[in-house]
Amino acid sequence: DLIIHVRDITHPETMLQKATVLSVLKNLNLPSRLLDSIVEVHNKVDLIERYKPTEENALAISALHGHGLEELKQEIEKKILTATGKKILTINVNLEGPQLSWLYKEATVQEVEVMPEDGTARVKVIISSSAFGRYKNLFPN
Repeated sequence: DLIIHVRDITHPETMLQKATVLSVLKNLNLPSRLLDSIVEVHNKVDLIERYKPTEENALAISALHGHGLEELKQEIEKKILTATGKKILTINVNLEGPQLSWLYKEATVQEVEVMPEDGTARVKVIISSSAFGRYKNLFPN
């Protein structure tokens, strides 16, 4: 669904390495949507003072120090959701009914926050549009 190209931005041949990787990927006859959505990651930015990527859409990180990793995670999540046609939703469910069990079977449940005072839960899920449509039909409230 997604290609992430992590480069050592301090390497003297980093641009040649990028060109080589892109050439190999193109020779693999991958779908153009996959090649067009590559996430370009520049690693080791902690070794270059005040580093700013000059390449469009490149993310600057330092894996060693954790700099930029949250932004990378968000970008990956966004691209994966777009590529797979899924979305992240928070759904309120009645714990006395079958909704939570259904969500565990048909979606990816990420978090469940139980509200014991009213017997409900807030459920954060990754779900396809079609599965969410089925959910709304089965559980209209």
